[in-house]
Amino acid sequence: MEAVEQHGVRVLSFPPDGAVISDDRQAVDLIALARPHRARLLVLPVSRLHPDFFTLRTGVAGAIVQKFVQYRMPVAFLGDITEYLAASSSLRAFVYEANRGKDFWFVADESELDGRLSAAVTAGRRTP
Repeated sequence: MEAVEQHGVRVLSFPPDGAVISDDRQAVDLIALARPHRARLLVLPVSRLHPDFFTLRTGVAGAIVQKFVQYRMPVAFLGDITEYLAASSSLRAFVYEANRGKDFWFVADESELDGRLSAAVTAGRRTP
């Protein structure tokens, strides 16, 4: 885990290797780790998400995302999900709507994350 200031926002980034997140209890554990770092945004590599996360009918994504929203801990899911998007129109719609909002984002890389965070801060919006 690494906590850094980025555009005036305390960001806690998790490494790509580590426990796979497959349920809402594990999401709460990540949120708990963020509190001592005073993080205002978590960055979680998509490699840490269970494959069921990307199959919306399983309910895994909804349960996990709901905890981040409920605890008011914005999260950016970082990494290439092109393969999953190509296989599911409902996931494409979910990601599209998520990226229009402020509670969680899907970003392909650090550069996209930096741009979105900069734009959100410039616009005076809560992150993401």
